[in-house]
Amino acid sequence: MSGAPRVALFADSFHEVNGVGLTCRQFEAFAQRRNLPFFSCHAGPETKTWQDGSITRFEFRRSGLGFQIESDLRFDLRFARHLGALKRALDHFQPDIVHITGPSDCGFLGALAAYQLGVPVAASWHTNVHEYGASRLRGVTSWLPAAICEYLVGRIERTALDLTLLFYSLSRVCYAPNPELAGMLANRLRKPVFPMLRGIDTGMFSPRQCRRACGPFRIGYVGRLSREKGIDALVEIEDTLLRAGMRDFEFVITGAGGQRPWLERNLRHARFTGVLKGERIAAEYASMDVFLFPSRTDTFGNVVLEAMASGVPAVVTDSGGPRYLVRHARTGFIVSSPQEAAMRIVELARRPGLLASMSRRARKQALLSHSWDSVFEGVYCGYSNVLRLAPLDKPAFCGAIQARG
Repeated sequence: MSGAPRVALFADSFHEVNGVGLTCRQFEAFAQRRNLPFFSCHAGPETKTWQDGSITRFEFRRSGLGFQIESDLRFDLRFARHLGALKRALDHFQPDIVHITGPSDCGFLGALAAYQLGVPVAASWHTNVHEYGASRLRGVTSWLPAAICEYLVGRIERTALDLTLLFYSLSRVCYAPNPELAGMLANRLRKPVFPMLRGIDTGMFSPRQCRRACGPFRIGYVGRLSREKGIDALVEIEDTLLRAGMRDFEFVITGAGGQRPWLERNLRHARFTGVLKGERIAAEYASMDVFLFPSRTDTFGNVVLEAMASGVPAVVTDSGGPRYLVRHARTGFIVSSPQEAAMRIVELARRPGLLASMSRRARKQALLSHSWDSVFEGVYCGYSNVLRLAPLDKPAFCGAIQARG
């Protein structure tokens, strides 16, 4: 990629075990393989800057003044204190474009840095923040009358979406992980939108990793154990399986989060592994019979692609990004309710021939999916498109934040 732009990536997550962190680590690795000039900014255990080949890394340590977003993720209200050191590192790097991944403390640092340097912003949409917030609020306000609860949740969700889009309006170009979000961003922001899907390591995630010979029918879940992931549905699914006469099954639940104690109390056929990485998570995938992902808020669903690469058909909901990964009745099922999900699982458990053919097709589809290299080659094409445009006026509220900082 001769003449590639100098890119500064500001990652919401990097070290954390989630889809954003995985994508950003792969992005940095892609730049390193191609020897591209790349500035990688994210939170870490200490504040420091260092060079690793073509990669310049700037890590900042979060302060205690902020609020928790996830068990392993915080928003640091004192993020602006890093602007001086960050500006010095960026002055040395001289980026052509700043890429932000969302309205986090790191995202605001990236927006302010772009404002100071006068370079364009690219923004990739990874998380439906508005839907996550609405899901959590619905749990907190469930004691209210249903009509009042839904009114409040709807208002908060619309407001959160408007504020998130205001942040994304800073960008010159957007990237979306699925067609539905691409259409929404293009319609609301009136900016060019490019796809930014996810790649898969089909060598690591493979049926060959299976470490299991027999046992109960295994229904797997991998992800955060939080309300917005739809994990409440697991209890309804288990009840439906039992009513349908299934007894020899178990849920294998991999991940961490605040809802784990609730799940442990309410699921009767479940084993919890905690967070797994590397070959251990690959072996867990490959030892599943079916992968269940009840989230309605995920924008892509890396875990669904990892399961399919492992030769495991997936059952996903009819909302969100994962439904674009599954071919209904061929590599898995797209369902509208927990009850339908349970009946599809019963069907697979009772029809081993169907399960085997779906497993083969799921693996084949994953092998044909985009590689990480092709994903990021497409991202760089979007950068080139933007850098040909004339500069835009600097957004006023970036200046206001800078002045307060």
